[in-house]
This record gives sequence, structure tokens and C-alpha cells, in this order.
Amino acid sequence: MAATWRKLKKSLSHKFSLNSSDSSNSSSRPPRPPPPEISATVGPSPSSRSSSSSSSAISKLSRSFSSRLSKKNCAICLSNVRAGQGQAIFTAECSHSFHFVCIANNVKHGNLCCPICRSKWNAVPFQAPTNAADLQQNNLGQMHTNVYHRHQSHLPLQPRVHPEPLSFSDDEPLPSTSPTRLSGPQTVAIKSYSEYSAISVAESRPTFPVLVSIRAPPLQDANGHGRTPIDLVTVLDVSGSMFGTKLALLKSAVKFVIQNLGPYDRLSIVSFSTTPKRVFPLRRMTVDGRESAILAVESLRANGGTDIVGGLKKGVQVLEERRERNPVSSIILLSDGRDNCNYGSQTTSSANQVSEFLNQLPASVRCSNIPVHAFGFGTDHDATTMHAISDSSGGTFSFIESVAMIQDAFAMCIGGLLSVVAQELRLTVRSASQGVQIVSIPSGRHMSEISDESQQGVVDVGNMYAEEEKQFLVYLSVPISTGTRNREGVKKTPLLDVSCLYKDLGSNELIQVVGERVEILRPEAWSPADEAVCLEVDRQRNRILVAEGITEAQVMAEMGNLEGAQAILAQRRSTLLTTAAAQAGDGLCNWLEAELREIRDRMASMESYTQTGRAYVLSGLSSHSWQRATTRGDMTTQILTMSEGGTSRTSVGTTVGYETPTMVTMVRMSQNLGVNPAA
Repeated sequence: MAATWRKLKKSLSHKFSLNSSDSSNSSSRPPRPPPPEISATVGPSPSSRSSSSSSSAISKLSRSFSSRLSKKNCAICLSNVRAGQGQAIFTAECSHSFHFVCIANNVKHGNLCCPICRSKWNAVPFQAPTNAADLQQNNLGQMHTNVYHRHQSHLPLQPRVHPEPLSFSDDEPLPSTSPTRLSGPQTVAIKSYSEYSAISVAESRPTFPVLVSIRAPPLQDANGHGRTPIDLVTVLDVSGSMFGTKLALLKSAVKFVIQNLGPYDRLSIVSFSTTPKRVFPLRRMTVDGRESAILAVESLRANGGTDIVGGLKKGVQVLEERRERNPVSSIILLSDGRDNCNYGSQTTSSANQVSEFLNQLPASVRCSNIPVHAFGFGTDHDATTMHAISDSSGGTFSFIESVAMIQDAFAMCIGGLLSVVAQELRLTVRSASQGVQIVSIPSGRHMSEISDESQQGVVDVGNMYAEEEKQFLVYLSVPISTGTRNREGVKKTPLLDVSCLYKDLGSNELIQVVGERVEILRPEAWSPADEAVCLEVDRQRNRILVAEGITEAQVMAEMGNLEGAQAILAQRRSTLLTTAAAQAGDGLCNWLEAELREIRDRMASMESYTQTGRAYVLSGLSSHSWQRATTRGDMTTQILTMSEGGTSRTSVGTTVGYETPTMVTMVRMSQNLGVNPAA
């Protein structure tokens, strides 16, 4: 064996000395690119392979020699690779170095692997053309054009990397002519209901509920023509955990959004992993704009960490620095993980941490100037933080439990955003009689204020989608009757005057709507008819009862007291089932009772609560507090199925989900595409 090694060593030394001599003799000749095999092995002649053991040894020696050669010479031109010789040097992820010009030309022809070790590269060098002719030939004026051979469909799409501008005031200008907005005679409708139609003349009520219901008008065109255009920014998590099916379905969902935007709408795309970046500027969704946006979506790759704060800051920057503005603007945020760039390595979010996190966000988000509709995806996302972001901004939080639900969840959201008909709506209620005072207005997350010595109450409702409904209970203190008698000799007490003021986006004018005065009869004694509870009031009282119970149970669960949380839910369920609306078979009450059961199941253990229960509860609270549709688990599919079943407006599917007809239509379109596995 020793003799064999000596012969092998002598043979290799003789061969290398010959190669060195040949190299020195030919130094005056220009270097030639080696054949492809040179980067794989530099092996001895076949005659030296006398045995399997010697062949193995030669292979090891040749790999070692190739490694030493690659560190000294460029494997493309075989010239020396050394700094300070006037040539740029590119060092790949596999640690092999080449002259930049050599390897850029190699990559230009579709070779995306290392010529030496054949490792596939994620980051490749690219040399831009130096003259206008080359620029035109390579189509670099087009957004995200593949700089390699476009006919090679097996190659991944490699977008051009542009340095981000210091300012995002590069938004595409709005067209000089605005879309023809169809403004019909319909306005926001106001209806009011008192708990009882009468209170005896000698009786007072310290907390008498009156329900004030407002309903937005429908879109004047069923196809959405003439609707209000929107500026939308999608802020998308492309961290390493989104790799594979998650990213593929996210791309499909964003492309669905793109295809449903019109030429007056504008879209920008921001992605974030360890670092955030704007991958697509705020552009109109014309035919060309949609094609460019889809190319940008296809270019997304999953890797790195999760910087939610950075992504949101970038998305807000797009909207704050735009030169022109559409009437409606919003951000869609999706993440499947926890912000590990600003939170650290903790797995849970305390109240103090969430507060510190929110303080890092732009003021326009924390002050509800730019609504963020957040989507927490899977079992590992930070539901507490995502809910806090949406809640502070005036947006909603949705829990996407299944990967197949991403597109449907986005569809429901944009179904609302694309149908805004009223902005800055303020609901005003005012006492209509001396002695009648406004005690409280439980308005959820809508800001409300009682002023003028409890004579006036105002609720800031904000934007309303087409045919969206909002219900507000106003609790009054009603004194003993001092009212006047009507023609029948029965006294009446005027309770409330109701009105609302809003900006109509069809006419771009301020519209004031005055509702009918709310009055109650004051007979000497109650009749059986007077004792009937108004079911509209009762069902909304039940909704608030359940929502408050869920909030209390969630606080107990966060403290680790699941037994106490279960007890609260059970108590609220018992109370619910004894109400007049539930006894009458009201659909909303049935749905609320099912919701309580579902939450109890998800609070059966701390494991189930942390995995899906917390997100399910928070998305439900977001829906109830804003009276706006959210996705909870597979709830979008359930609601759509009920709506297709021909249920009425007061059915389980339509009322409890708060979804509007345009939302249902958009979800149906998503499911009918056939690209969604849930369809």
C-alpha cells in the first residue's frame, strides 16, 4: 500500500510540474474559458486509476487542489483573483470568488450555480447595460423584468433590484377626470326603537334603553361602477416561516385583490422579513398596472425574520408621502409570526410590551387616521399584538386558522373597502324633554361622548360600507310623567331627537339626516300590550351582554384561570337563553349561543387557548366592538353558506357576521375561482 502511495505522489508531482511549465510558456497568450468540467474536478489521467483505493485518494487530492485553485484564480478566466488589481471581485454564498465581470456574464446566460461547487445561489450578480441601446434591448424600463432569458420558464422570476427613494412621493398621478359617481336619492336611514312602547305615568326608569339603528345606502350600481376609488397598501410577511404553500396562497390572495381593483384605484405592495422594503410603488390598477403588480407579487421570496414594525412604518410612509390622495385609504397587514426584530425572543406579549410596541408605530396609525386591517395567520402569529394594531388604528383583526382561507378573508375585507359610501359619520342624540337625561351609550370601539349636562350624546361612527348597519343602545333616565295628553287623553313623553351628519362620497357633499322623534306613551296603568319587550332592543342588548362576557372571560384566560373563564361564559349563556329574543327563536341569539360554546371549547386547556383560542376570541371581539365583519377560523365560509341559503336579513348568517352584500358577493367570487382549496 505504501508503495502505491509513493507511485501516486510521484505521478501527480510530475503532472503538476508539467502543467506549471505549460502555463509559464503560454503566459503571453490570452486566457481561455475552461470547459465546464474544470469546475467539477481536476483529476489524473485514467491510467493512474489502478485500484478503487487509489481512485478515492486521487479524488480527495483533486478536490483539495481545486479548492486551493478556486481561492487564488477566477474559475471563469483562470486569472488571479486578488484585491487591488483594478477589477471588482464577487464572493458568492459558497465562499468562492470570481471577477465580477466574468461571473456577471456567466449569470447573464442563465447559469445560477457556482461553477466550482455547483451550489445554487440565492443572490446573483447583475451588471446593468452601459448604453441606451442595451437598456432598450434588455427592457429595463419595464417594472420587474426578468434580466435573464425570459423564455426559460423553469428559471425563477428575478426582479430588478432598485434602491428605494428617500421619499415615497413617486405615486402615480390620479387621472384628470374622476370616475362618474352615481349619487341617488337614498341617504343613510335612521330608525329608533324603545324597549317598551309605554311607561305608566307614575313610574320612572333610571336606565331605559332606546335602540338607534343606522343603515348606509346601497351602491347605485350593482357592478360597482362609479364607486369611490381607494389607495390600498398591502404589508405582507415574507419571513422564512411563510415558505412553501403559505407564500403560494398569499400570492394568490393578493393577485385576487389586484384583479378586483379598478383603473382609479391605486395599490402599493410592501414586504417585510428581517428588513422591510417597498416592492411596488403606489400605482393605478390599469391593465398595465395590474400586470406589473402581479409581477411584483410573483417576485416575493420567503426568508429571514419578522419586522412588523418596520413593515408598517414603510406602508404608512407610502400613504403619508403620496402627492395625491384618493378619498379612501387603508392598509392590509398579514403575518404568521411574532415580531422578533422589536420584541426579542419572548413567546407571549404582556400589556406593557404591547404598549411599548404600539409606541413604535407612526402616530397616524395610533390616532386612527389610517385604518390597518390585520390578518393573523396560523397558530404561531402574535394575536395580541395584531389585534392591538388594528384596534388602535380603527381597523379590524381577522384570524385565518386555515391556509386555505387567506383569499376568502382578503375578499371579505376588500368587499367592504371598495364599497365605502359615507365618511366621517357622526350620530347625535339629544334629550327631547326636560328631566330626560342620557346615562350611557355602550358604543364599543366607536368614540362616544355625553355632554351638555347629559342632554346630548355623540357617537363617531366614521366610514360606512354600502348597506352596512350599526346599532347603538342609548340608556336614558326617564322621570315621572310631566308630558301633555294627546287627543285620546293619553300622555306622551318625548325621549330623543336623533340625527346624523356625514360626507356623501357620491356627491362629495355634507348630508344631514334627521330621524323621527322617539316618544313613549304614559298611560295611567300598563296594558298587556305595553308589557311586550321590543325584540330589536332585546337582541342588541344580548349582543352586548355576550361581547362583554367574552371580554371578561378573555381576561381570566390570560391570567391562567380557565375555570373562571368557563364559569363566566356559562353564566352569560344561561342569561342569554332566558331573554325574550332567545325564547322567540331569534337567529342572532342562536348564533351568540353557538359562539359562546365555541369559545368554551377553545378554552378547554391552555394549549388549545394559546394555539387558536386567543386569536379566535380577539377576532370576535374586534367584530363586535366595531360592528364589522371579520374572519374567524372558517367563519367566512359558514356565513356565505347561510347567506346563499336564502336566509333573511335578521338571520344568523347575515346579522352576526356584520357582513354586507358586497362582502358576500366578493367572497362568492373568491370561492368560485377554483384556485382556493376551500372552494
